Amino acid sequence: MPTTLAAQLAALELGHFSIASDPGARPLARPEPEAIDQTLAAVWSDLFALFTDTILEDQAEELGWGFVNLFHRAAAKASTRIDRATDEIRLLLATNDGSEVHTAELEQQVERAQAAEGEMLALEALRETAAALYLAETGSSWKPAGGSRLSHDAVSTSAVVQGREFLKARAEGKRRAAMPEGTPVIFAGGRLSFGSADDAKAYGDAIWRTLDRVRANVADMVLVHGGDGKGADRLAASWAERHKIPQIAFSLDTRLGARAGFRRNEQMLGLKPRYVVAFAGNGVLERLVIQAKERGIAVVDRRGPLGTNPKHHARTSGEAVAA
Repeated sequence: MPTTLAAQLAALELGHFSIASDPGARPLARPEPEAIDQTLAAVWSDLFALFTDTILEDQAEELGWGFVNLFHRAAAKASTRIDRATDEIRLLLATNDGSEVHTAELEQQVERAQAAEGEMLALEALRETAAALYLAETGSSWKPAGGSRLSHDAVSTSAVVQGREFLKARAEGKRRAAMPEGTPVIFAGGRLSFGSADDAKAYGDAIWRTLDRVRANVADMVLVHGGDGKGADRLAASWAERHKIPQIAFSLDTRLGARAGFRRNEQMLGLKPRYVVAFAGNGVLERLVIQAKERGIAVVDRRGPLGTNPKHHARTSGEAVAA
């Protein structure tokens, strides 16, 4: 006779059994937004107070990034579970035989997808609150190390019962997350170095001031940029997050080598933007401005020193010399 618990379990030959939670028995209510705000703000405050005046103070920004990333990764895992359930729903619909067993299995997969979707939306809400705390602490917009920071439609498909309707709603939700509704405005700018902190601040102020003016003309603005975490894109992304402006970041496809930047230009211009806001950058950016003008897209040109209009700067410089 087996004496250990492991041996007894092995003797029972339970390999054909699986343990799965009943989605219908799980609570589907998500945490209240006010509770999320208060709880994460308290945790964040205590966490960073712990680092102040310690050897970890210089690591605070990186640790804060990791705090936000906890929720981002968990939401991504929930999204993967939705995708798996969605594949099962699609397969069951394709092989539908009208039997009660088949119908019950389809309903179970829809319930699993709904439960995972509720988790994903709740975790995304936690991530966005944590990202706002990160922005307030560091002055920078939070972005994941890889992939995209998508926020799915707040209108959940959890009310959907039929498999085909769930698939349609899921596809629409993913489309909206990847491509927010609104009028695209491209922002482009490179990495610059400055002679003083005052110059750097003046440049950052110029970016925010310019985007404020563009937004005044485009109420449903969607900011499109390259997602650079260290250059002008970072300043523009921070502005967008503070003003709750949807963003689309087009990262470089490194597999294309030197062609990557030009390919990104084509993708961004393919959105048919209302404006291209251009600050100083490299030759790829210059090409973006040329292509935008060729397509009749208005260019807000701020490629002069410290984010000024180059024509205005040249005119005022000439007047100063003449004087």
